[in-house]
Amino acid sequence: MKPRAFLTAEWRNLAMLNFPADPEILRPLVPQGTELDFFEGRTFLSIVGFQFVRTRIFGVAIPFHTDFEEVNLRFYVRRRTDEGWRRGVVFVRELVPRAAIALIARTFYHEPYLALPMRHHVRQSESGIHVIYGWLRAGRWEFLQATGLGSPKPIEPGSEEEFITEHYWGYTALNGRCAEYQVEHPSWEVWRAERATVVADIANLYGQQFVEPLSVPPISAFIAVGSPVVVRYKNVL
Repeated sequence: MKPRAFLTAEWRNLAMLNFPADPEILRPLVPQGTELDFFEGRTFLSIVGFQFVRTRIFGVAIPFHTDFEEVNLRFYVRRRTDEGWRRGVVFVRELVPRAAIALIARTFYHEPYLALPMRHHVRQSESGIHVIYGWLRAGRWEFLQATGLGSPKPIEPGSEEEFITEHYWGYTALNGRCAEYQVEHPSWEVWRAERATVVADIANLYGQQFVEPLSVPPISAFIAVGSPVVVRYKNVL
């Protein structure tokens, strides 16, 4: 039987900027029982900005905490089970605009959340979509932005977009053990981004080891339409 649903929401307008990274800077962060997941021989970091909409915790909508932004830095792992590989993500840092949201996530999932003032802008038309996600830190607005042209397309099997978007598990190191939780959503349609940038103090936000991989333009970027999602309660392995 699946664990009960911890969170239900919609994730919308996901800007996903992807950077190849040396596996050695990621290995110290890999939770016990998982291993790095590779695509065409490379490991990836992704900076992802998106909107939470109609959020509920255990079925309850918390006033003033249902619609908000998140920006996270993540990388990709997998875990072997009797049913086969479970492909998941590990978060390095997650930014949200509400202290209560960060507290709940740290308490229930031990995820590295930080609460900062945030804002976003989404402009969509027949010609495409432009998204910006910003956060205020040390008196300065930092941001990521991406532009996609035309209409969104289904994700192609075996593509980099499939690898990045279709990791349906989350993993967190927990007192020498590993917490695992399932994330459910359908496959998304995406715009391939023609222009995508991150403007931030990488060293102070994420750590000095991430400056080199994140200080160059992303190797790829796309914007996912999004969908309703379900995040199930964690298991400790």
